[in-house]
Amino acid sequence: MTVDVNKLYELLPAVYRIRDAELAKRLEQVEGVPQEGPLKALLTVIAEQVTVLEEDLDQLYDDQFIETCANWVVPYIGDLVSARRVFVFPGARFTERAFVANTMAYRRRKGTAAVVEQLARDVTGWNANVVEFFQLLATTQYMNHIRLENLSVADLRYSKPLEYISTPFDKVAHTADVRRIASRRGKYNIPNIGIFLWRLNNYSITRAPAFKLDDRRYLFDALGKDTQLYNKPETEDEITHLAEPINVPMPITRRVLARDRDKYYGVEDNEFRSILINRNGVDVSLSDRTNTSPARPLIDICDLSDITDSSGNVIGWAHKPKDRISLDPVLGRLAFPENEPPPRRVHVSYNYGFSTEMGGGEYGRGTTFSKLARVIRVPGDQPTVQAAIAALLAQFPRLPGGVIEIEKPKTVATSIYHELSGTISIPAGKVIELRGADQHRPVIRLNGDLRITGNGDGQLLLNGLVITGGSLRVPARGQLRLLRLTHCTVVPGPVQTPVTSPPSGLNPAPQSLIVEAPDVSIELISSISGPIGAVDGAHVSIRNSIVDAGGETEVAYANVLTFSSGSPPGPTEPGAPLKVVNSTIIGKVNTLTMELASNAIFFAALLPGDLWPAPVHAERLQAGCVRFSYVPPGSRLPRLFRCQPADVADAARVRPIFTSLRYGDGGYCQLSTSCAVEIQQGADDQAEMGAFHDLYQPQREANLSASLSEFLRFGLEAGIFFAS
Repeated sequence: MTVDVNKLYELLPAVYRIRDAELAKRLEQVEGVPQEGPLKALLTVIAEQVTVLEEDLDQLYDDQFIETCANWVVPYIGDLVSARRVFVFPGARFTERAFVANTMAYRRRKGTAAVVEQLARDVTGWNANVVEFFQLLATTQYMNHIRLENLSVADLRYSKPLEYISTPFDKVAHTADVRRIASRRGKYNIPNIGIFLWRLNNYSITRAPAFKLDDRRYLFDALGKDTQLYNKPETEDEITHLAEPINVPMPITRRVLARDRDKYYGVEDNEFRSILINRNGVDVSLSDRTNTSPARPLIDICDLSDITDSSGNVIGWAHKPKDRISLDPVLGRLAFPENEPPPRRVHVSYNYGFSTEMGGGEYGRGTTFSKLARVIRVPGDQPTVQAAIAALLAQFPRLPGGVIEIEKPKTVATSIYHELSGTISIPAGKVIELRGADQHRPVIRLNGDLRITGNGDGQLLLNGLVITGGSLRVPARGQLRLLRLTHCTVVPGPVQTPVTSPPSGLNPAPQSLIVEAPDVSIELISSISGPIGAVDGAHVSIRNSIVDAGGETEVAYANVLTFSSGSPPGPTEPGAPLKVVNSTIIGKVNTLTMELASNAIFFAALLPGDLWPAPVHAERLQAGCVRFSYVPPGSRLPRLFRCQPADVADAARVRPIFTSLRYGDGGYCQLSTSCAVEIQQGADDQAEMGAFHDLYQPQREANLSASLSEFLRFGLEAGIFFAS
């Protein structure tokens, strides 16, 4: 509220106002500028303070309610209702305000499985499912309370319950297990409640061209590798509903898809469910209902595994029906019938699994875009990326920089593949950003190495791209200042394509980044890359990213001469100074200076007879800092601060264990649940080391553990299990 000074002034007697106006005129004659009288100036100050007081009174009233109170008041209202404090990590989908606001709702349903499941979702941000294990015990049943579904012996003829054995949705009766559930060893006992959490999320790929092996065989993944298809979770309509397989991001198995095709395949409300196939511009339905009665199935769910000859060579796929489309959700494979003409175009929509938003994808990246005003869109303004670069360079004499944005395909006739080759030369002092549109994942196919040069302080920013077919090379001649990759993937390691060699340009080079020029900065942010070679004089910074050489004994980072000569580098061939923060590096590292390594994992080892001086080697030990990181024993680095393993005797136990090291798997570079706690909680803020540090997974689990005791029924014990 604002107090009107003029109205307040008019309430004064006229004699005072007249005298105040005369004084104002005298002051104006002295100062030479319009002036207020002393009385009106005093009222102005009073009005300002009254406004402040009224606003403070209004805020004090608002502070009595959790919905409108100031942030600093939230903990105090939480204390009034005895709500436990929760750790709200950066980027969390929940707030402490929401937790306090929901506390009373939790307590009204206290002691039920539904509230525990809702609590788990709210304080962790993960999908959750609660299982009451005492209901799954194989017991002698009381005749007045018979549970027909709880048979002590599993029916081997009924596949549905057998499909979910050893998963959170296991409904087969078990014998009692007396081990403690808190240790995650025992499950099936009378006082036990299990809380299953899904650490992996599903990420969509919409109407992307399927990878063509031959006229009738395709792969879902655009890079030509086998990929597990995931479920797109359906939102639960009622708060009392316990999660089912359709409500969580799970890998889709063949039997589940064959049994419940309508739940996972097709279109609903103009969006695809979990899987959709488009042939020649038309979405393929599950069955043909136009010409036959009963409807003829058009899609079969099959095991399209490889067929091998006596020598072990792959010669084809198994179980392909001749008159129907065959789909394998486990391998991400697709085969069209032999008795029909081969399709001209095949597009697929599906979901894959991963831990976080990294390496590009159909997720929001708008906050990472540059602020450059000039934007050339492909194919809206220019038909190809190559043409857009040429058009932008032609406009540079009057522009500080510009953006080339690859648009989302508007029709299935528009491909996500974009060819790029030759050299990109950045003019002096100019900036070029090449990016995929927000929530779009274009694939850049390089025809050999892409050379990036500059003519004095030039900058190239890449954002949201999947790059394959060659390396990004910064040649020695040129004055490029900065090459930054944000939410990009320069495909690491060989892409595994069975039977048929992929088209030219899809096999990645052994090195993803080759930096031959000094005085250039290379930055990787939320990206995935293969090995990096950089000469002394450059600077490389890796943050929230993965650098994967394909194995712990391979070379992940070294001088560019190492890769060109093919010989193991010695201590005289270190790579450029390196900075690694919240990242995972798979392979050996040789750098001139480890400027900073923080919350990082160096997963490296030496082979017998290896000529490398150490798995992770820094030439200069007087400078740099290595803190809160995993460093393999025998590494040669500056003085370590709270790094692991802390003791050589613990080296065998305190070692990273990953769910998977194969690029493309859902659990790629994810720390296994059996990994040592020193690594899972070894960062400077007690989060995990490595590329997924910013997920704050230990803190999420701690939030749930601290909140459980209040909402469990008396006498029950809870165990937390990770379903992915």
